[in-house]
Amino acid sequence: MSRDTFGSFHPVVTLLYFTLVIGFSMFFLHPVSLALSLICACVYAGYLNGKRAVRLGFWFLLPMALFTAALNPLFNHAGATILAYLPNGNPVTLESILFGLAAAVMLVTVILWFSCFNAVMTSDKLIYLFGRVIPALSLVLAMALRFVPRFRAQIKVISAAQKGIGRDVTNGNLLQKARHGLRILSMLITWALENAIETADSMKARGYGLPGRTVFSLFRFDRRSGWAMAYILLCAVVVMVGAATGAYQFRYFPTIRGQWSGFGAIVVFGAQFALAGFPLFVNWKEELVWRRIESNI
Repeated sequence: MSRDTFGSFHPVVTLLYFTLVIGFSMFFLHPVSLALSLICACVYAGYLNGKRAVRLGFWFLLPMALFTAALNPLFNHAGATILAYLPNGNPVTLESILFGLAAAVMLVTVILWFSCFNAVMTSDKLIYLFGRVIPALSLVLAMALRFVPRFRAQIKVISAAQKGIGRDVTNGNLLQKARHGLRILSMLITWALENAIETADSMKARGYGLPGRTVFSLFRFDRRSGWAMAYILLCAVVVMVGAATGAYQFRYFPTIRGQWSGFGAIVVFGAQFALAGFPLFVNWKEELVWRRIESNI
């Protein structure tokens, strides 16, 4: 994982950013909008997670996108451009294929943005943001975000211990491997439940969620975070004004038609790119500053 300068902004700024980019990725199905969001999400996920993001994209997201794109023409037969006919007589149209591809890209983009969200919005940030407003929900969200990495680490520990006594999933015949796997899964679930109870009791003993309780926090909304929030809001306003004026109008049925060019479209899509690529711009600028400092030493 690379050093993420964007994650050092105030949690309000990062939460606002992810809320906007995920929302725009979900509701705007314009091909240009989808392409911009997908490119920025891929690059940022790769910057944050490295090889793990590549494995996620290659082994999970790419097959899922292809399956989604191929499945839509089998059930959606709308569209004016007929390419072929299925054995049952239903047509396969160009519009249904393109719509399935757009839906697949949207799904992959949202998943990638959520992987970035999971890397940047740590549990302490969520508790800081929502601990006083909705303490129970913020605790559940914080536990859920850190559950998967801790779950994976613990299953490696349990598997190593079981392997030492000859009870790993690699030992024995097929039936014995299944029994060993169920035993490891049972231990893992028991550990997860005990850990959740201990966490809840610990937070209750500290007075978490009680009215008037003071908390210590390292997060401070400084001038740097203020400029970042102003930049994000400015880009979001331009995007939303463009959406209200029809810059994102695009239809897939019955024929492909939408807004592609013009000065207004360039401004709106440029604002969306400036918003989606903001973490990349911040991180690249920080790397350039560090390289300049190192070269002067």
